[in-house]
Amino acid sequence: MKTVIRAFFRTLRIVLGPFMLLKERLTQPTGVVREPVAQASVDQQCQSLALYQFSTCPFCIKVRQEMRRLSLPIEKRDAQHNSAHRDELLQGSGATKVPCLKITEANGQIRWLQDSGAIVAYLRERFAAPHDPAR
Repeated sequence: MKTVIRAFFRTLRIVLGPFMLLKERLTQPTGVVREPVAQASVDQQCQSLALYQFSTCPFCIKVRQEMRRLSLPIEKRDAQHNSAHRDELLQGSGATKVPCLKITEANGQIRWLQDSGAIVAYLRERFAAPHDPAR
């Protein structure tokens, strides 16, 4: 029974995936515009972040849209098709659940933040401009 359910959802992803990606592309939010110095600081901070994701996961799409809205150049790592990324996600967070944000602190300590709502809240709190209405 488990194989039948997996096959059903795999087929569903194959059929709906292209439509989800098209919708994501057509509804891309406009990114916030920061002063060049402020954006350079944000770019530098984003180097310590990595998003483990699947391309057609609706929760991953939600996080990617927020990254676009906040103009965040966070590295995206495909945990679905790249076994090295999937293994790193499993080893670091204890699960292959996506989306998952890997946060490397200044002292080298690594935190793994799972759940799209928690990731979006973290990104807004850390990177939203003071006048940003989404804050």
